[in-house]
Amino acid sequence: MATELNSETVKEYGRDAGASVVGIAAAKDFDLAPDGFKPNDVLPECHFVIVLGATFPREVLNDIAGYTASRNEMLTKMTEMAKEVAKRIKADGYKSKAISASGGKWVEGDGRKNQFGYISLKHAAELAGLGVIGKNYLLTNPQYGNLLWLSAVLTDADLIPDQKARYAICDSCNVCIETCPAGALADLDSFDKKGCSQFFKIVNKKFEIQCFSCRTVCPYRFGINLEEELQFSQ
Repeated sequence: MATELNSETVKEYGRDAGASVVGIAAAKDFDLAPDGFKPNDVLPECHFVIVLGATFPREVLNDIAGYTASRNEMLTKMTEMAKEVAKRIKADGYKSKAISASGGKWVEGDGRKNQFGYISLKHAAELAGLGVIGKNYLLTNPQYGNLLWLSAVLTDADLIPDQKARYAICDSCNVCIETCPAGALADLDSFDKKGCSQFFKIVNKKFEIQCFSCRTVCPYRFGINLEEELQFSQ
């Protein structure tokens, strides 16, 4: 028999595992996801998606090697975090599935076959009220800016979803679009993943992300003044 599980309990599981922020989205709200990338495509019984976010040091934004190392460390950390939360939910008698931090980068119109059990973590986090996706295609959170890595857990538990964030952050700002050396952000409806990946290199037999200007030039990279920004969403 399943133990009674509620939204605050699963959020506590996330915080215990090391998450800086935890949000909940309803599986039914992923209607814009391409076929194969909806929560119910990964776990047919899924009712809710628990999104976990943890911040990384801002200092690594000044160091290519440091940024790449931090990114790799966070991918492992976030995936293990999701596994821990999924394990606790399963122990309570519910179905659960951890979503790896390394996948789920679909964009609108991407109909590729999903072979790895991914959902879009950024879109899930936006639906779960953890922030908004800006023109730089990064989730931006009020407290942590765009310095969050994400993972998620799918479950059939009956939870209460969080409200989607209503504030606007980009307005007329185009600094990330103008700065991107690959022009990957020029079309707001179609993120150029191939162009962006030109700056993923192997240097001395080690993987390096050599450009993340979309993250560093954003005026909201370290957080958002909501009192100032909410006026744009009224």
